[in-house]
Amino acid sequence: MAKAKVPKRPTRDEFVLEELGNQLVEAYQEKSEILLTVWGREEQVRGTIVTMDSRTGKVHVEHVGAVSKVPFMDIMRVDYPRY
Repeated sequence: MAKAKVPKRPTRDEFVLEELGNQLVEAYQEKSEILLTVWGREEQVRGTIVTMDSRTGKVHVEHVGAVSKVPFMDIMRVDYPRY
């Protein structure tokens, strides 16, 4: 039985990853609400960053009491919601 081909996550250079990291740290420090575009997910992840776990490489985002744990390498873009 052949395995279904899963599209690979796009590769990004160190400058793009560093900029993403800087945006996440800034949003975490300012407790800003953010919108994350995450590879492999249809919907954006919305909320505020409560933890950035360097051991697991995951960013914990809380929205309305629920926490989503998003792998840093899957984050494609950081936006701020418009009201």
